[in-house]
Amino acid sequence: MAINQESASSAPENNEITTNPPRESGRRAKKSQKRPPSETSPPNERVTEDAPKQISSAADVPGKSVEGQERKTTGRGRRMGSTKAGAAKKTEASKDAKTVEMDEAAEADSVKADSVRNTAGDKKNASQRKNTAAKMPTATKKDEAPSGKRRMFVSVLPGEQVEVALAEDGIVQEYYLDMLHQRKIKGNIYKGLVQNIDTNLQAAFVNFGIGKNGFLQIDEVHPEYWQAHHEPAKGKKFPPIQKALKIGQEVLVQVVKEPTGNKGAFLTTWLSLAGRFLVLTPGQEQTGVSRKVEDGEERDRLREMVDDLDPGIGLGVIVRTVSAGATKTTLKSDLQYLKRVWRDIRKKGTEATAPTLVYQEPGLSERAVRDYLTDDVVEIWLDNDEIAERVRETVSLLFPRRKNLIRLHTDGRVPLWERFNLRRQLDQIYSREVALPSGGRLVFDQTEALMAVDVNSGKISGKANFEAMAHKTNLEAAETVPRQLKLRDVGGQVVIDFIEMREKKHVQEVEKTLRQAMKNDRARHDVGRMSAFGMLEMVRQRTGSSALAITMEPCPSCGGTGQRRNLEWQALQALGDMRRLLRAENNSHCRYETRQDVALYLLNHKRDSLRELEQEYGKCLEIAVRL
Repeated sequence: MAINQESASSAPENNEITTNPPRESGRRAKKSQKRPPSETSPPNERVTEDAPKQISSAADVPGKSVEGQERKTTGRGRRMGSTKAGAAKKTEASKDAKTVEMDEAAEADSVKADSVRNTAGDKKNASQRKNTAAKMPTATKKDEAPSGKRRMFVSVLPGEQVEVALAEDGIVQEYYLDMLHQRKIKGNIYKGLVQNIDTNLQAAFVNFGIGKNGFLQIDEVHPEYWQAHHEPAKGKKFPPIQKALKIGQEVLVQVVKEPTGNKGAFLTTWLSLAGRFLVLTPGQEQTGVSRKVEDGEERDRLREMVDDLDPGIGLGVIVRTVSAGATKTTLKSDLQYLKRVWRDIRKKGTEATAPTLVYQEPGLSERAVRDYLTDDVVEIWLDNDEIAERVRETVSLLFPRRKNLIRLHTDGRVPLWERFNLRRQLDQIYSREVALPSGGRLVFDQTEALMAVDVNSGKISGKANFEAMAHKTNLEAAETVPRQLKLRDVGGQVVIDFIEMREKKHVQEVEKTLRQAMKNDRARHDVGRMSAFGMLEMVRQRTGSSALAITMEPCPSCGGTGQRRNLEWQALQALGDMRRLLRAENNSHCRYETRQDVALYLLNHKRDSLRELEQEYGKCLEIAVRL
């Protein structure tokens, strides 16, 4: 009996167009003929009834309430005022001290006075050099963002990976990852071929040149592709899919949802192109303003400006949330840029042979600046010179007065995430458990049907007053769960198991806290009410491929269940396999391969059984480790 280790040869080895709001079919079909346009990713814009038709597309960067902003602004004003007052006192004292020194110097002899003047001149030159150097921002520990402000971080592994995080007061609020080998296709526009038509699903499968065929529902087919005119009737808004499309037909499609698992990408022929301030919607001659613009006067101003814009025949425009405060010239420039992009798409779509890529969304770093850079972002930290220069050019066009927005991290000894103490928070995204501030913890379990979130009190002692402990833990969970759902991009049904509370006012307070925290989420969602057993249900729309979906894979040992058979059971199965091997093998030497942990368990705990097998069959048994 022997053990042999062998090394087995190992083979070497997706603002983007956001997910359109789910469309209803059948009896709950929409009443209007034209379908709402979607906006380019990640921000979803919602357009109010002010437009000729109600438009609903992806929501933009979540904004805070006006009152909250005023309170924070007032607080910062007081702090800044007190700081300036203190600085003014120090400056006056410094001036007095300098005056005394000058008087004493004047009384000194001329040689000493000359020396003093020369020294002062040297200090002045040194001060000028320091001021010049200060204009070039570097990664020093003194660079701290004011309280209540947001920072954007972009970490680049050249040619391989881009990471983007947005943090507020040191807490990561959003995280996005783009890897080269799994490049996202959401928002890309392709010229595809209708490969198959399913009359039962009332959908077509389109070959657009990447992976599995895309899924195209009948309500995602623009009327210009219909084979014959269809007059909408009661209960028959769209024509049958077999009469609208035909196999082999060429269509210009845009990826709305990334392919996941065995499912192909979700496609649409209602195209949309996102700029910084506007969203261009070809094929829909309607305009509107994002619902996120809550100020009435600003809405009226934007509505007047967009009415004066001339998108062109067959083109529509949505004004994005970040357009608040923008000038008419800025909007016109953005519109002209989008129209040029659309002309190029039409030209390439006409000349290219299907299936092929017609338009590709910008990279993650450029999309982050376009979609996530708002007025409350005070710094953008990058660790790559080339990407920093490209981002600087984009920022100079969007915020010409904020020249010091870009900061470059140059310390190669310390990673960007470590320098700002963000690594632990990013690692928590991949963890099953998340700790709460007071010692409680959240446990996330993903199933086929839903995401289950269990709230545990952990180390919090609440025997004396259980209700107070439950209330405190649930409030912390209500603030943390929405942020984790956004970071993990959890989609579908979510069930949160809160600690049961007897006081009705405590239940209402937890529900209010949860809903308030969910307002910062761009994804469409619906929050239910807490049951008598502490269960709260909610649904959330997945916005794209999350960092978990890109970087995680099922465990080869457990198959993704999180559990596997114990070593005793595996050893008994191995003994049965070896007995069958000894019976079938005609040679005097038999070789059995297994994993290292099973092999060691057999040699340490089943040695007698192995010896009996060798004696029973009169053969030598070798156990080899399969690495």
